[in-house]
Amino acid sequence: METSSLDQVRAAEFASGGATAYLATASCGLLPRRAVEAVTALAERNATGSRGGAGSFDAVDRARAGFARIAGVDPGRVSTGGSVAVHVALVAASLPAGAEVLAPEGEFSSVVSPFAVRGDLRMRYVPLAGLAEAVRPETALVALSAAQSSDGRVADLDAVRAAAAAHGARTLLDASQSAGWLPLDAGAYDYTVTGAFKFLMCPRGTSFLTVTEEAQETLPVLYAGWLSAEDRWNSTYGPVRRLAADARRYDEPVAFLAYHGAEHALALVAEVGVDALYEHATGLAARFREGLGALGHPAVPGTSAIVAVPGLGAREPELADAGVLVSNRAGNLRAAFHVYNTEADVDRALDVLAR
Repeated sequence: METSSLDQVRAAEFASGGATAYLATASCGLLPRRAVEAVTALAERNATGSRGGAGSFDAVDRARAGFARIAGVDPGRVSTGGSVAVHVALVAASLPAGAEVLAPEGEFSSVVSPFAVRGDLRMRYVPLAGLAEAVRPETALVALSAAQSSDGRVADLDAVRAAAAAHGARTLLDASQSAGWLPLDAGAYDYTVTGAFKFLMCPRGTSFLTVTEEAQETLPVLYAGWLSAEDRWNSTYGPVRRLAADARRYDEPVAFLAYHGAEHALALVAEVGVDALYEHATGLAARFREGLGALGHPAVPGTSAIVAVPGLGAREPELADAGVLVSNRAGNLRAAFHVYNTEADVDRALDVLAR
C-alpha cells in the first residue's frame, strides 16, 4: 500500500484527534473500528436474545483462515484458542521426561513456564545471540519468540531453524510480538503460538497455534471436547468418537466476542499487507532510535518495530501524563510502532524525553 492508503486506513479504522500518541502495541494493540462494530453487534444480540446471539462458528473459521493467510499455512494447520500459555502447555505435555528444552535467557514467561513447571524436563537458557550455536544432539525442542518482549530484539530465525534441523530438534516459535509487522512463515516451524491482541489488533482472548502434520502425531489432545470433533453437532453428548482430522482437534472453547472481532482485524492486516506494515513500522522505529541517540539515550540496536531504551523505563509515567503511552519492561522504556502511528507520534515522544 502507498503511504496515502495507510493514511486512509488510519482515518477509517482508528480514532483520531491527537489526544494520545499510542506506542504500546507490544502490550496491546488498538482495535480497528470494524472489529469494534462486530463485537458490539454480537454483544447486542446476546443482550436481546435474538437468534444467533451466542456467536458464529463460521466467524471463528473465517478468523482461522485469516490467520492462516497471514502465517502462510493451510487453515487445517491452525488451532484456535485464548492463551499462548495454554498452547505451549500442549507442546510441553508432548515431551518425554528428561527431554531438554533450549530457550533464550529472559524469554517471555508464557513461552518457558509450561515446560519449567513440569519439573522433569531439562531447561537450558542461553543468550539470544548464541541460541543457534547452543543447540546440541540432546536438545529436544528450541522455544523462542521471534521478537523479544522485553527489548524487541529479533532472533536469527534462519540460523536457529538450521541448527535445530541439524540436530533433530523441534522448534516452537512465539510470534505474539512480531505477527502483523514481521513476515511469518509458520510452516517453517513445528509449532507456532501467537497471541493476536498485539500487532494483529484482535480482541484479547484470541490466540492461534499452528502444528505441522508430523508434530500432530505426538501432540496430545488434552482439551478434547465437542469442538474437537470432526462432526461438532453430533458429538455434544458422550465421549467424542472421532476427533477432527486436522489441527482443529486442539481448539479451545470459543470466546465468540473475541473471534467475531478477530475475523475483521485479521482481514484488515491482510488488506494492508504485512510488507507495507513492516516498512511503515520499522521506518518510524528507526526515526525514534535516531532521535533517542541524539538525546543521549541509545536504544537497543536493530531494525525491529519495537524500540527499547535500557534504564529509561522509569519515565513511563511522565510520558503517560504527556499523552504518550509506552511500556516499562525489565527497566526498559519500550515503544512499539504500528499502522495507526505517524511521525508526529515519534516526535511527540522525543519532545517529552528531551525535557
